[in-house]
Amino acid sequence: MRILVYPHAMELGGSQLNAVEIAGAVRDLGHEVLVVSEPGPLVARVTAAGMEHVGLDPGRRRPSPATVRLLRGLIAERGIDVVHGYEWPPGLESFHAARGRSDVAAVCTVMSMAVAPFLPPSLPLVVGTEDIRRSVLERRGQRTGAVHLIEPPVDVRANAPDHPAQEFRAEYGLDDDVLDVVVVCRLVPQLKLEGVLTAIDVVGRLSAELPLRLVIVGDGPARAQVEERAAKAGGRVVLTGQLDDPRPAYAAASIALGMGGSALRALAFAKPLIVQGEDGFFELLTPGSVDTFLRQGWYGLGGTGAEALEAILRELAADPGRRAELGTYGRRLVTDRFSLERAAREQEEIYRKALAAAGGRARRDALSSTGGVVAYKVGRRYQRLRGTAARDDFNAVAPGKT
Repeated sequence: MRILVYPHAMELGGSQLNAVEIAGAVRDLGHEVLVVSEPGPLVARVTAAGMEHVGLDPGRRRPSPATVRLLRGLIAERGIDVVHGYEWPPGLESFHAARGRSDVAAVCTVMSMAVAPFLPPSLPLVVGTEDIRRSVLERRGQRTGAVHLIEPPVDVRANAPDHPAQEFRAEYGLDDDVLDVVVVCRLVPQLKLEGVLTAIDVVGRLSAELPLRLVIVGDGPARAQVEERAAKAGGRVVLTGQLDDPRPAYAAASIALGMGGSALRALAFAKPLIVQGEDGFFELLTPGSVDTFLRQGWYGLGGTGAEALEAILRELAADPGRRAELGTYGRRLVTDRFSLERAAREQEEIYRKALAAAGGRARRDALSSTGGVVAYKVGRRYQRLRGTAARDDFNAVAPGKT
């Protein structure tokens, strides 16, 4: 198959990392893969992996007829069989680029915490948790395309416990006998910020009596707020900024804190994992808690916040055997269930099924979807005028909070 992969962005982040890594793994299964995107740090990974990259204007409207025309041109010129958009604007543009052709399939992956309700029901969809898959099926009812589950994959060969960390530790002064709690994430107001600020407060307080240090790896619009809180907290808090390759940070961790793809990547380095969510959610991954995360994803809502995080950190700081045991368990879990190779085989099968069903896209799907997008855009414009618009729209909305 000839496959066009269209990530929604190319900065470092879970959805787009998944897009690039799965694209490379699908290419390794014997397919031709072309990546279309705006500029960004991940473009270098695309070209380093030997895949062709076609650039898009970062200032373009989203979604836009011009992008649909570009995709249609590539379909015709390159003989593309499958157009795969990640998140809702690329997914919608991919749908319109392939619509009306019986020899081309569109597929959309949504790794966000909510799925835009105006995506065409006949568009084959891939989501990251079983709970989200079920909620989409319930909402769409009988008239629906396939909704598939691919849990966020991890390249367990490139991300492994023996990855070098000495230079990273030396650069950021992490060369003493302190337990490093590492969080790798975008510093954005939605989803991530609450937990990061809580971690700063808790580690800042505990570091007066326990050998703990918080290492925050990432950048974004909330960085100034994070820096301000870190300065007030005192204690041991290190901000590295964004790293093009965060693997040394994961490898240097004693304890990992995170959600989504970042949480799974930390497991690949055999680190005990505290899963972070919102509204005070912090929970340690153990054999007893794993089923919750396998169902709802590596995230949660509701909890006791600082109290819960402090209790977990005290437990882990006091027991090196427990840290080692949970690290080994996490590495085995991610290797058995979340490997990149497994995800690539699942994605390949989804492409084959989408191609077999191509040509059945209904005109009324396109019309109703367009109407939904227009209504959504009007609502977003109103929110921006009021100063209440979330920067990441559906990428920052959790189930039950729509």
